[in-house]
Amino acid sequence: MPEFRMSRRVRYRECDPMGVVYHTHYLDWFEEARTEALRELGLPYVELEESGIIMPVVDLGVRYHRPVRYDDLVQIVTRMDDAPPRTRVRFDYEVRSGDTVCVTAHVTLCFVDVERSRPVTAPGRVKAVFEKLRTA
Repeated sequence: MPEFRMSRRVRYRECDPMGVVYHTHYLDWFEEARTEALRELGLPYVELEESGIIMPVVDLGVRYHRPVRYDDLVQIVTRMDDAPPRTRVRFDYEVRSGDTVCVTAHVTLCFVDVERSRPVTAPGRVKAVFEKLRTA
């Protein structure tokens, strides 16, 4: 699977009193990176939502390896699971400062029909994009 990369500079308001990124802000960064990766693939969240599909987080895990500090320039690397999505899709992340991996994480989302509030199989359009990526 291809990697999607997004750079950002750590803002003062994202840090705790010790000058280190407060742990919950990484989740915001992962959501932003995931949203942009899907947009690059031609699957913007807004269009999925307009079609009646939402993607809530059903599992996540984060490991903190090195601190990230105020004004650091970091890169968020996003990868998607190689398996074609059924009812779920997994994203893996790395937060890098230069060549150093500071944080690793995974997030699993489920495709849900908004009207019925029930899990559904991935829409055909989503499956087609993932299949195209796998064979590229």
